[in-house]
Amino acid sequence: MSDLLRQARVSRGQFLSMMGGLVAASFVTACSTRPQTTATTTGGAATTELKFIGVADQKAPMDALAAAYLKAKPAVRLTASYAPTDQVQTSLRTQLGAGNAPDLHVVYPGNGSAMSMTQIAQAGLLADLSAQAWIGTIPAGFKPAFQLDGKTYIFSAGSSVIGAVYNTKVFQRAGIDAPPTTWSEFLAVCDKLKKAGVVPIALGAQTPWVTQLITYALVPSTVYAKEPTFDDKQLAGQTGFAQSGWRQAMEMYLELQKRGFFNDKPNGTTFEQQTSMVATGKAAMAIQVSAVLPDFRKAASSPDDLSMFPLPGADDANEVWIPAGVVVGLGASAKGRNAEEARAFIDFLGRQENINAWAKTISAIPLTQDASSTIDTAVRSFLPFTKDRAVPFMDQRWPNAEVQPVHFAVIQELLAGDSTVDEALKKMDEAYRK
Repeated sequence: MSDLLRQARVSRGQFLSMMGGLVAASFVTACSTRPQTTATTTGGAATTELKFIGVADQKAPMDALAAAYLKAKPAVRLTASYAPTDQVQTSLRTQLGAGNAPDLHVVYPGNGSAMSMTQIAQAGLLADLSAQAWIGTIPAGFKPAFQLDGKTYIFSAGSSVIGAVYNTKVFQRAGIDAPPTTWSEFLAVCDKLKKAGVVPIALGAQTPWVTQLITYALVPSTVYAKEPTFDDKQLAGQTGFAQSGWRQAMEMYLELQKRGFFNDKPNGTTFEQQTSMVATGKAAMAIQVSAVLPDFRKAASSPDDLSMFPLPGADDANEVWIPAGVVVGLGASAKGRNAEEARAFIDFLGRQENINAWAKTISAIPLTQDASSTIDTAVRSFLPFTKDRAVPFMDQRWPNAEVQPVHFAVIQELLAGDSTVDEALKKMDEAYRK
């Protein structure tokens, strides 16, 4: 992938649950608590209520921007609910297929999951946004994440990276002056932290989407630095997971476990527990997507204690590549009751000031920038890599929604000692070919 500012999950949380057999939990702008209707009446004026179902890392920006939209259009109210990613991938997709869709809902960029742009658009369930003005600002390299057959179906405010979220004070107390830049240095840092009596890496593998992040952070160096066209060759059937640097990445993953660098029982540890461990100094770092950095900062006594650095997946610093992908976005249901107003809300999100606001809230790099755009200081260490040493998140190029859940499962099996790397890669290759 070329310059991240010009080119192109992950998702998270066990925070709030959603409708449809799940425990409901909602927030509503302007204190509205009424269920969705096409139009209601407030003080004699018609009010349109838009329903949105998303994932937890969308709550903070949606809170702010929905309130701003209400000021601009007082006759429109947004009712939003949030669910963990694994529930969204199943329950929400079922609702869409059954014709019981919300007006607006979470959409993942590109392909590779049940709620990805390509999968939903191919099923005819997403409204075409191509006529909106902000579409013309999408960088060329990002277009595969936003578009299918030349039509745009998803709004996203920018891009995020995967790396090590770390507690700077813990590093300082252990005598670590600077983040490592090679794999050998990273192992030495982990060893030093362990000897200092702190867990080097907090891993919340009970939360399925967390399982993928270490491999995602390593694969750019073990696969794409050596074969930049790996995705195209894999799609053409010329290679696979088992024949590639994916094997090395999984072996490196397990090396971290064998050397005792993870917390006890990572398969019984949640994302929230992982976050708390790093924020409170019980663990030094966690391999995470930058979109959740605000959660780590909220849990810390001092937000400035938390920063990030690229996870070096090679022993030559010049061969370290990073993962950088378009952040989770939203789309309008093609079959929603208020489709026109839903598209209007997305058009509002596409204004530069709103792109800036959304990106800032989740520590993302804005899709497009102006003089008022900001980039989180913790993410700036990744920028030198984005010119020619970055690739999209792996699942954004997978051809179906089968590989990602298999990846989740095989990592948990590897951590539990119930599988081998050969078996894990074989299962992923089989899922890829479905």
